[in-house]
Amino acid sequence: MLKACVNRVITLAPLILIIWLISTKPTTAEEESGTTIPAESRPCVDCHAFEFMQRALQDLKKTAYNLDSRTETLLFKVEKRTLCDCLTANTLN
Repeated sequence: MLKACVNRVITLAPLILIIWLISTKPTTAEEESGTTIPAESRPCVDCHAFEFMQRALQDLKKTAYNLDSRTETLLFKVEKRTLCDCLTANTLN
């Protein structure tokens, strides 16, 4: 009799555990404490990405302009140096 009860408990325990696990609400890591902001008042991810890309493009334009102006300045310096070297060489001859 005792052996039959133990066998029944052994077979029913996993079944009860499975039913209990299925019936309980699973907890997820996504649950946050505090208040949640409604979706209507949150800016979308695409908007943030678009703003980020706009700022990056503006930075690239500024960098390109700075490089262009620095290149022009360097070219003028090289031309000036070449002209000065030519004038100095011509006056010595």
